[in-house]
Amino acid sequence: MTREDVLKKVKEFNIRFIRLQFTDILGIPKNVSITANQLEKALNGELMFDGSSIEGFVRIQESDMYLRPDINTFLVFPWRPVEEGAVARIICDIYNANGTPFIGDPRYILKQVLKEAAEMGYIMNVGPEAEFYLFHTDTDGSPTLNTHDKAGYFDLSPLDLGEAAKRDMILILEKIGFEIEAAHHEVGNGQHEIDFKYSHALDVADKIITFKTVVRIIAQRHGLHATFMPKPIFGAAGNGMHMNISLFKDGKNIFWDPQAPDQLSETALQFIAGVMKHARAIAAITNPTVNSYKRLISGYEAPIYIAWSAGNRSPLIRIPAKRGLSTRIELRNPDPSCNPYLALAVTLKAGLAGIKEKLAPPPPYNANIYELTDEERLEHKIEKLPVSLGEALEELSKDQLLIEALGPHVYQRYMAAKTAEWQDYCTQVHQWEIDRYLATF
Repeated sequence: MTREDVLKKVKEFNIRFIRLQFTDILGIPKNVSITANQLEKALNGELMFDGSSIEGFVRIQESDMYLRPDINTFLVFPWRPVEEGAVARIICDIYNANGTPFIGDPRYILKQVLKEAAEMGYIMNVGPEAEFYLFHTDTDGSPTLNTHDKAGYFDLSPLDLGEAAKRDMILILEKIGFEIEAAHHEVGNGQHEIDFKYSHALDVADKIITFKTVVRIIAQRHGLHATFMPKPIFGAAGNGMHMNISLFKDGKNIFWDPQAPDQLSETALQFIAGVMKHARAIAAITNPTVNSYKRLISGYEAPIYIAWSAGNRSPLIRIPAKRGLSTRIELRNPDPSCNPYLALAVTLKAGLAGIKEKLAPPPPYNANIYELTDEERLEHKIEKLPVSLGEALEELSKDQLLIEALGPHVYQRYMAAKTAEWQDYCTQVHQWEIDRYLATF
């Protein structure tokens, strides 16, 4: 889009308000709402906001920051009638008062790693698979853990009572430019997945933020609460966000080599090796909450072992069957609570390092890793992902490559926020402890 296109659409759709959107380092979307008559000023990058109030941004004595809209992200929210005055959204990059990019902007972090990939001739494409639960709300509108159905994997109406809400989500997403490839009921009661077409990494990160916003708003309009929490219910499947990743060069998928074993190129194997080498540290970003590690347990198809395979779903990395332009790796541990900009940045950084260092992955393991004994896993040199946020943060603190990818500003503030979260959890007394110990001791 051009600047003139944006201004034209504002008039055409009778847009009264424009939300200038960005995310904090934890991936929480923020916005500053302006009226239409302030749009030209915004497009000139002249609008300031207080960065000291945003998680992980700046200190109070350096709070003035500028929003620079990326006009390619302009969209009109289709849930308000035009005659009432429509609302639009533009995602912004964050700049310092002196006109330099803000190094704490997660979008900037991803752009920097994508620039590194571009210098090597690569474009990163990603197709996410975000899962979510739909729950009832109580009389006050607060979310409960009561699911709205008893359906299971791939079930349909009448068992899938979320069908109407999911249909409206898809229609809205298509209206704002998403190409929806599939939607279905997931394993858990009340659990769903909507998949949209792959695109280049920055566009996909923007779309993940938009996708989660649309899903939650439309669920609310159906009297439901949508949650992307990794493990909302004990004993039920968790919410993952598998990332299907490929690299393109000169319009060709360089992960595909029809002459190679499994038709995977040497570059693909090197990328896999790089991700596996840094996987334990990557988890601190792709699985960023205390709750994330209650999903990464055996028995629910969530990966806990650092291995790869073209044949089964128990390892960290799976190679889907399609080849040619569709050749890709499926990274299975990320969950939808992560900041997609940072998650894609550290994953790409690790993969590029694997290519630069010409790393070779271990042989693929095509049996069910969950059924191996500890001795057998040791024999095959299969490591585990961290079992807690605290362990993942410790791994991140030792990984200089990922620290470089995040930059000192984001790394220090992310570690501070997540360490505080972990320590707060560790010092709480939980209901499980009361039930287990109060009467016994």
